[in-house]
Amino acid sequence: MILGKLALGAAGTVVLAGAWMANEGLVRVSVYEMPDARQPKLVNVIVPATLVPAVLHFVPDSALHGALEQARPWMPAAQAACEELAKLPDTELFEVRDNGEHVRIATRDGLLVIDVVSPRETVYVSFPLRTAWKVAREIQERGPSS
Repeated sequence: MILGKLALGAAGTVVLAGAWMANEGLVRVSVYEMPDARQPKLVNVIVPATLVPAVLHFVPDSALHGALEQARPWMPAAQAACEELAKLPDTELFEVRDNGEHVRIATRDGLLVIDVVSPRETVYVSFPLRTAWKVAREIQERGPSS
């Protein structure tokens, strides 16, 4: 009886954690590299978006080698941009086609989506605007490096 209640409690916790992570969205990075037609390489990374700001919180400033100091002044603008982009309907922000290469940046369903296609590689990155806002806030709130 007690074992059944513990199992039910554990299962409920897993379901709630999964629902919470699904609600926050996913960060996806896919790179398909074609340096040699015989051996294409694919790297596909999908991470729950809720983990990104949490993990960033534990990365020491020293590990980022001054990048925080350079980025910190831009974080209020980044937060404002994320807030405003989230208010827009799905929008194409930027598109360039040149010499067989194609770069496109858009918002879709609350995500910032970046697509790069060239003869040698295809790169796809998407992440929730809400996550970008949280990362910008985390960077801004960090004090100066000591």
